[in-house]
Amino acid sequence: MGEIKPITLGGVTIDGAGDGFPVEATPQEPVSAAAAAAWARQHRQAIDDLLAANGAVLFRGFGLPSDAAFDQFIAAFDWPNFTYAESLSNAVRRNRTDRVFTANEAPPEVAIFLHHEMAQTPIYPSRLFFFCEQPAHSGGATPICRSDWLLDRLADEAPDFVAACAEKGVRYSQTMPAVDDLASGQGRSWGSTLSADNRATAEAKLARLGYEWQWQADESLSVTTPVLPAIRQLQDGRQSFFNQLIAAFFGWKDARNDGQKAICFGDGSPIDSTAMALAVSIAEDLTVDLQWKQGDVALVDNLRVMHGRRPFEGERRVLASLVA
Repeated sequence: MGEIKPITLGGVTIDGAGDGFPVEATPQEPVSAAAAAAWARQHRQAIDDLLAANGAVLFRGFGLPSDAAFDQFIAAFDWPNFTYAESLSNAVRRNRTDRVFTANEAPPEVAIFLHHEMAQTPIYPSRLFFFCEQPAHSGGATPICRSDWLLDRLADEAPDFVAACAEKGVRYSQTMPAVDDLASGQGRSWGSTLSADNRATAEAKLARLGYEWQWQADESLSVTTPVLPAIRQLQDGRQSFFNQLIAAFFGWKDARNDGQKAICFGDGSPIDSTAMALAVSIAEDLTVDLQWKQGDVALVDNLRVMHGRRPFEGERRVLASLVA
């Protein structure tokens, strides 16, 4: 790591511009939510450049008190909204505004392992916003990890695994309940996931996206994705370990799903549990925990950076928004 020197951008100090991860932006004096949105609008290209270089930007002290103020801040960037309704994510979430929703309704004791948002589907967002409305009494950090750095380490320590990921791709299998299951981090119903109110509509969408499926006796729906890439090319020429393998293998466990049976290579061959354990170990070594303060906003490059959720105690309200 080189020396990290703060820079200023329109009255905001940017710490970590260069080698730092994540970049932290802090106003030099108190600002209102309206002023924060105006600053973001004026400097959105510079912020996007910082994001591309670093992978994540934490905005701290910007005076955002509510979901409405968070929405206003997001709107200032003028990026296309990726609505949760159109996503195929398996997490239960509740909308606050058209573009803002709860990050995950899973119980507080459930750890959500590192993943790229919706990497287990053919449709995924390019960027994520998170907003801390209420930090937990204890725990509840959002771990983030650079997937390009992770891939570099994996290529050195498990080259055969990386080669298989690149050559074969991956497939994901899961069973979605008939109604939302709030006890599971993967408990979103098939009707909500597929924006379908009947079987025929659900099947038509799955067929269009190349999925295989099977209806179960309890009205749940088991699906398997088409072959999806496990490694993706980034715009700067680097590659990213862009997938849902860690979260699926270690975290997709509920009454319907077993994470170790949820993933395989694109040719149907199993994924070595030793390689997955190594990926988790390296990722944890590279992970930074975002320790939330009220009003914080984090902007994350979804193609370069994985995120998760630590277990917590007390009320925790972290909201999210997606960019197409």
